[in-house]
Amino acid sequence: MHLPENLRDSLKNPLGILIRDSDTTKENILKNIPAGSFVITVGDATTDKLIKYGIIPSLQIVDGLEKRSKRELPSSFVKTTFSCDNPPAQITQKSIDVIKEAIQVPPARITVTGEEDLLVLPVCVFAPENSVVLYGQPNEGLVIIRINSEIRNKAQTIMSSMS
Repeated sequence: MHLPENLRDSLKNPLGILIRDSDTTKENILKNIPAGSFVITVGDATTDKLIKYGIIPSLQIVDGLEKRSKRELPSSFVKTTFSCDNPPAQITQKSIDVIKEAIQVPPARITVTGEEDLLVLPVCVFAPENSVVLYGQPNEGLVIIRINSEIRNKAQTIMSSMS
């Protein structure tokens, strides 16, 4: 699935609560993660930040890049690792399949060759009921999404609009 030009701008709006970079603290993050949540991080910096705060993601999706520059992968804390190819501005069927599989065996990591940004969408569709998804909004802050039917439908609608 390719992201069409007409959807790019709409995806610049956060899908959930935006915590500005200046306000991103462990306390502000934890206020938005109910106890017992299945925590999913998308992005290296987001994953790194949570691990540094002692919040271990149930699923982390990383690509070894930050703002298109190579970086070391975050510390691990995973039981199972997966990998997939996902070119920029796309969501591959393999990526979707790997997300579905990795959700079943937490704590897990998916290392993406390509770009992981758009994988927030299938994660929102397939995450377990009690999930919270976190990802970085470039140059703005951290987005926290509590998964519910409204978010699932919005993510599915966006994915359905991709060809």
